[in-house]
Amino acid sequence: MALEQGMDLVEISEKAVPPVCRIMNFDKYRYELKKKQQEAKKKQTVIETKEVKFRPKTEDHDLDFKIRNILAFLEKKNKVKVTMQFRGREIVYAQTVGMEAVKRIADALREHCVVIQEPTMEGRQMVMFVGPKP
Repeated sequence: MALEQGMDLVEISEKAVPPVCRIMNFDKYRYELKKKQQEAKKKQTVIETKEVKFRPKTEDHDLDFKIRNILAFLEKKNKVKVTMQFRGREIVYAQTVGMEAVKRIADALREHCVVIQEPTMEGRQMVMFVGPKP
């Protein structure tokens, strides 16, 4: 019957008794399946995680510059990992100077983003995650 109609005989379920088959144009089916996958791929959004690193002794102007970079990343709907690095004996200032600097960054970004993870210490780094507002 499939040859008479110029179509293909496609086996749907081989384990059924008797096996289930369908008469269809298999090339057209594969083409439509590929188009559906392409449409699904177009609609999906990829969220990247960008990282911006600071040091406790970073000056105000440099801090403002990096905050502008974070805002640019957030406008592009990316998450941002804000990292405060402590080297050598700077680790002593983690809970004072470091925390103040990270809080200042968070306050500058509050109206433009959502703080996903509050500042936490990971070894010699203080890490905070921020994401774009929904």
